[in-house]
Amino acid sequence: MELAIDTSTDFASISLSCEGETIAELTWHSGQNHTVELVPNITHLLNQTKLSPQSLGAIFVAKGPGSFNGLRVGMSTAKGFAFALSIPLIGISTLEIEAHPFAYTRLPLCPIHNAGRGEIATALYQQSDDWHCLIEEHITTADVLCQQIKRKTLFCGEIPSPLVQQLRQRLGRQAIIPDPAARLRHASHLAALGWQHLSRGDQDNPASLQPLYLRQPPITQRKVK
Repeated sequence: MELAIDTSTDFASISLSCEGETIAELTWHSGQNHTVELVPNITHLLNQTKLSPQSLGAIFVAKGPGSFNGLRVGMSTAKGFAFALSIPLIGISTLEIEAHPFAYTRLPLCPIHNAGRGEIATALYQQSDDWHCLIEEHITTADVLCQQIKRKTLFCGEIPSPLVQQLRQRLGRQAIIPDPAARLRHASHLAALGWQHLSRGDQDNPASLQPLYLRQPPITQRKVK
């Protein structure tokens, strides 16, 4: 059994899976309450499936980009389980998790998050013969992104409403944007991706795995005296 944990944004999602196939999932709007809600909900999911933590064989965690507090809570909880149970830990990009449900389209997939300061976090993925990343996670602007799109592309993730309208106006038929419900991030896709990595023998070192912050959070910046 595997436990997948995703607390990247205001929406949190956890799942239990068997070889990457989800058997139970819980997705909810946590807001800023990840610290108090995550572990109780994991306990609830284990109780619902009549499983114990000792039945877990791996932990998958969304590593970002995302909110500073959300990623910190998810990562520390995932590391705690991995250390306590001596089981593999695998971190997966949050943007990749959002793109993966649309792999079947075989279109370029562009997940987008609001990064603040008028910028966005994005990447580019595509399923061809295999699943791969075309452009790694980075921060850019909507204007620059629109200039770079040269063919039909599917946009996903928690895209701000004004940006949805901008993409449709600037790109027309080249921009495919599913409804918000279809773009909601689910831990079941984290579980599927995590199992792919685990099957290849990949895993992360719990001591060195860190959240993916494309921009250093303000709390880490020293004030100039």
